[in-house]
Amino acid sequence: MLKWNGRTSGLLMAALLLCLFAAARIIASPPPSESESLLDGFRHVEVASVSDALEQLTGKRMYMSHRMQPIFTTKFAGYAVTVRLKKDEGNNDPSALDGMLAAIDNGPPNSVYVMSVEDGADIAGMGGLMGTAMMSRDYVGAVIDGGVRDVAYLRKIGFPVYATGIVPSTSVHHYRFDTAQTPIVCDGVTVHPGDIVAADSDGVVVVPRDKAAEVLATAQQLDFKEHSMYAYIEKLKSIEQAVKQFGRL
Repeated sequence: MLKWNGRTSGLLMAALLLCLFAAARIIASPPPSESESLLDGFRHVEVASVSDALEQLTGKRMYMSHRMQPIFTTKFAGYAVTVRLKKDEGNNDPSALDGMLAAIDNGPPNSVYVMSVEDGADIAGMGGLMGTAMMSRDYVGAVIDGGVRDVAYLRKIGFPVYATGIVPSTSVHHYRFDTAQTPIVCDGVTVHPGDIVAADSDGVVVVPRDKAAEVLATAQQLDFKEHSMYAYIEKLKSIEQAVKQFGRL
């Protein structure tokens, strides 16, 4: 007959508590949501493949031009938070840009701040203060159809920004907030709030949210083909044969 003593009871109680703690952790850790899985997928495919997939499926150009450049090499994907500024030269309204700041403070984690600055090639749409706010709110990056400043600081904190130029200017007294979380055109591409914005060394592409799953699946197939071709080309020393074999260029 098993004899119980204080030490045995204590060990059993400790083991029971460990089991309960492990079970609680499993229950408290739900599987990734659909949106999290989508973003993870887009963060692991090349933007060039996403661009090709979009063209195949929609017949549209959804990539931004060569003017849109990163302040450092990076890769990210997130959901668009859209903002547009319009010219208002010489305004002395202290609240002229309040809507821009509110849009940043209302953006959820995994957002990409997408801004259009009217005729803003030589106007900084954002700088270090806004970048710090975005980073503290777990934004994954920013895309500015206009300029960016405080680049040394943004590089220091590691917050990725794509912009059409680096300039020291300010939008204060020159621009006014126009709209947020509405469709805007950024470097020639229409961006809706919640669209997926993906970026890497090849540039920036915008994926309509309702097409995201289909685009991702196609992009993954294109990525797999292309990555499989490298060794094939090296072995045969022929790109013609590789293209015929895989149907990818």
